[in-house]
Amino acid sequence: MRRKTIDIITLGCSKNLVDSERLLRQLQEVGFHVTHDAAHPKGEIAVINTCGFIGDAKEESINMILEFAQAKEEGRLEKLYVMGCLSERYLKELAVEIPQVDKFYGKFNWTELLRDLGQKYRDALHIERTLTTPKHYAYLKISEGCDRKCSYCAIPIITGPHVSRPMEEILDEVKFLVSKGVKEFQVIAQELTYYGVDLYKKQMLPELIERISDIPGVEWIRLHYAYPAHFPTDLFRVMRERANVCNYMDIALQHISDKVLTKMRRHVTKAETYQLIEQFRKEVPGICLRTTLMVGHPGEGEGEFEELKEFVQKARFDRMGAFAYSEEEGTYSAEQYEDAIPQEVKQARLDELMALQQGISSELNAAKVGTQMKVIIDRKEGDYYVGRTEFDSPEVDPEVLIACEDRVLHIGNFYQVMIEKSDDFDLFGRVIS
Repeated sequence: MRRKTIDIITLGCSKNLVDSERLLRQLQEVGFHVTHDAAHPKGEIAVINTCGFIGDAKEESINMILEFAQAKEEGRLEKLYVMGCLSERYLKELAVEIPQVDKFYGKFNWTELLRDLGQKYRDALHIERTLTTPKHYAYLKISEGCDRKCSYCAIPIITGPHVSRPMEEILDEVKFLVSKGVKEFQVIAQELTYYGVDLYKKQMLPELIERISDIPGVEWIRLHYAYPAHFPTDLFRVMRERANVCNYMDIALQHISDKVLTKMRRHVTKAETYQLIEQFRKEVPGICLRTTLMVGHPGEGEGEFEELKEFVQKARFDRMGAFAYSEEEGTYSAEQYEDAIPQEVKQARLDELMALQQGISSELNAAKVGTQMKVIIDRKEGDYYVGRTEFDSPEVDPEVLIACEDRVLHIGNFYQVMIEKSDDFDLFGRVIS
């Protein structure tokens, strides 16, 4: 069994996870036993799917490779393969620095791994995946790459230009996943709103979401990683009209200062950003807005940071993440600006911004106490069932905790829950139907 076991380890974002799930399906088809993110890998072959987005992610990927390289040196591993974003970006350098790795693959040529294992890629399985998520939800990747040229971002360098998947192929994949029990879809891309421009010469996200929502068995659709400039406003209508399209939008805004936005090459202004948020909340009442912000980009002085804090206080995002600027070689920022803000200043700003958001999250959560919410159950953990509302995406958002003693609940089922208590991030409730 050990000889036929392959351990796959996925680092980074959900887009990487989809690639790992596709590889998993192909390997299982030819008779391999495959584990994913096993606590104690036991196979003779390991595949590490890496992330290369920012410094911390690259460091995590390197450390994971080195850990498995050591296992190979000690005779606990026979073959070690590496794929993904870090490998795509530093293919030649990594091959020299870590010779214990049998082969490095980029982000898009991982299918060669099958050939190197004496197998071949099976085109008939191109829409099939072996899910690593609970069987009731899946990530749905609708495109690769990005045509935006944000100053700080290495993603276009790694993944290349935006490439949309054909709509019919996406719809076929959704139908296949529904047939396997998937009810909830997290629609993902590096940049959702550009979907279709390359294939159909116009933004097609609203039509795509509408057609996915028509598929029987699709109960929740949630949208991730939108871009604020030239937002396809017909999506507001789709969200209003379609009950299975969650009132949830993950839109990375990064900053609010016009000076910083210009330096970031975001092609959007402070006034346009405020206007878009207002339009979201007017067109889709009750919408949950999630955003990501950046502190410490070159050009962010104390005044610009104060603008950002004021923005967070005024916008009152339902969900917010933030990170400190990390200079990435090859990007516009790295070549044109000096990374002059000390790391301790960046960290202090990050901590202050997140503390501000924690207070807002606590207030927004407290306002939900006494309301009824539709909740899907993800798992049982200790004394609680753990679920989510339509406003909560897996892994990144708050959860709803329901005491096990109340009644037996079924993983993947929906329930009406009375919210009885809250803390800074999570809700506590009781099933009423």
